[in-house]
Order: sequence, then structure tokens, then C-alpha cells
Amino acid sequence: MKHLLVRVAAGASVAVVGVLGGCSASAGPTSPTTSSVPELTSPTIPRGTGADGTYTGDAVKTPHGNVQVEIVVADRQITDIHVVQCPSDAQRSKDICQQAVPTLVSESLDAQSANVDAVSGATYTSAGYKQSLQSAIDNSGL
Repeated sequence: MKHLLVRVAAGASVAVVGVLGGCSASAGPTSPTTSSVPELTSPTIPRGTGADGTYTGDAVKTPHGNVQVEIVVADRQITDIHVVQCPSDAQRSKDICQQAVPTLVSESLDAQSANVDAVSGATYTSAGYKQSLQSAIDNSGL
């Protein structure tokens, strides 16, 4: 029987750290053997420090399609927000995005935050927008 020892870092994929045990042709249990295996480390994904630049949020799945935003940061302020994905599975979804996005962007820029009210009639789009925006803000380090 093979045994694997793995370590999972929060938000990272599983990386094999070492292998313990061995294979045996016998049907009975075997005692595991150990060997010295150097520890593998996975690279850390650097977070921003609020530096000027463009930061993309996670694509958030909603019942009608994905919502994803990116923010532009200058002088530790969000200066612009672009919606790079918005539900478009039907004309109604497109209409909702056209109506809701300007309001969400304006309110977010004023608040410098994802903590804004949902737009009436655009509940799923608003929730996806806010979640993606928060992800972009987190990625920027603001």
C-alpha cells in the first residue's frame, strides 16, 4: 500500500511533499518505510500592495452567466472599474447588465468599496459584481 503525505496551503493546489511506504507483492500488510525526502514548497502568489495598476477579480458564476470586474488603482484609490464579463445568456440578461452596471460602478467608485447596495431587479448580477469587485480589491492590496 502506498501512502502519500500532502500539505495544502490555503488557496493553493495540492503539492506532494513526500512519499512514505512502499509496494509489496504479498497480500498481507507491510510496515511502511521512510526515507528522507526534501520538502517541496509551492510559490506564494503575491498580493498587491495598493500599487498603481489594473487588478482583475474572480469570475463569479451566477444563474445567468459569469460576472467579472477589473479595477484601476492610482494613488491608492480605485479610479476606474471595468466589467469584463456580464451575464448575456438572453436579451433580458443583457438589458439587466446595461441598466445595473453603471449604477454599481458609480456607487463603488464613490464608496471605494464593494460594500454597495444591490440594484433592484439585478440581484444576481449585483451579487456577482460585488463578489468579483471585492476579489479585485483584495488582489490589489487596498
